[in-house]
Amino acid sequence: MKVVNMTSRNGNKVANQFIIFDSEYTLFQSYDTVIVKTCFEDGKRQVYLDADNWDYSMTTGKYRNEFLGETKKETESKIKSGQYKLANLN
Repeated sequence: MKVVNMTSRNGNKVANQFIIFDSEYTLFQSYDTVIVKTCFEDGKRQVYLDADNWDYSMTTGKYRNEFLGETKKETESKIKSGQYKLANLN
């Protein structure tokens, strides 16, 4: 398992925003809360968002968007379509 701070646009480490790498999954954690879990299931990338905290604050949202490489609107669309699943990650 490896934990790294996310970095700002100018390359500085961002406090309290982490990416956690494991052999089976990757997590985005904001402060002490897991926001997103990505993993491979049946050969396909699966994204889980914490049902209670995926859209907790502007800062969490900013780094969630960066982690996923998309906008909040795109994330909401993928939740609605079932492509992303809401789960209890904490």
